[in-house]
Amino acid sequence: MNQNTADSETILRGVLDGWKAAVDKHQPDQVAAHFTDDAIFQGLHPYSVGRPGIAAYYESQPPGLTAGYQVLETRRLSDDLVLGYLNVDFSFTDRPTINVYLSTLLKQTGTGWTITFYQVTKLDQNTTGEDPDRPT
Repeated sequence: MNQNTADSETILRGVLDGWKAAVDKHQPDQVAAHFTDDAIFQGLHPYSVGRPGIAAYYESQPPGLTAGYQVLETRRLSDDLVLGYLNVDFSFTDRPTINVYLSTLLKQTGTGWTITFYQVTKLDQNTTGEDPDRPT
């Protein structure tokens, strides 16, 4: 791993560890605080722009929801932008875990690093592990 990748992953984990802690504690306003004021946010519901929509999204999630993530890739796009691609498990107390892939873009501002773009993708796979919607 080169230094640029290691630094990018450190930045990404620094932000996402705080995001995860707020998700796990069901603190929607704290979750939203990890985003820029004008962040584009796409969870598993229609997208929103800005912290109020993000807070509302996480407020609608059931208590007991937790997030676990694995960093798959990072790229330092510029001095103030870090791209991250992750695998995330959202676990519930009363239903099966949802596994998604998260693409996120972090931006460095005067107050530190925050998420400016967040998009999850849920890939359904058949029992062979292949994507049924992928053309062959």
